[in-house]
Amino acid sequence: MLRFVVFALLLGVCASAGKQQKKKETPQSLSRGWGDGIRWVKSYKEGLSEMVKSKKPLMVIHHQDICPYSALKKAFAADKSIQKMAGRDFIMLNLLNETADERIAPDGRYTPRILFLDQSNTVRTELVGKKFPSHLYTYEPADMTLCE
Repeated sequence: MLRFVVFALLLGVCASAGKQQKKKETPQSLSRGWGDGIRWVKSYKEGLSEMVKSKKPLMVIHHQDICPYSALKKAFAADKSIQKMAGRDFIMLNLLNETADERIAPDGRYTPRILFLDQSNTVRTELVGKKFPSHLYTYEPADMTLCE
């Protein structure tokens, strides 16, 4: 009798556990918080291809999902004029992982960093942030005035 009760309880627990719905994970958008109104390409290869087709420069944002230096991401996403310009004038790519192209790591591999490739596939190394001399391609919110 005791075995039957234990078996019935175990069966009830298993049945109720099977009925629990798994939480649906919302897939992360390609913007990763940098601006959902912008069309983002999925990969570096796709970005290069779109750059050639559209004759627009490619902006490559290297970052981490959890980053202590996220002030630029918040400012970038909140600034409507920057969002408009980014969506209109650039092919946009943000990367969580490095690419094999050494050209987009001219002063090393670190995050965050933003690099630009022009329509001739040239990395525009002269476009640098102002605050961090050892990380030339790290920008801060105050550097957004460079876009004006």
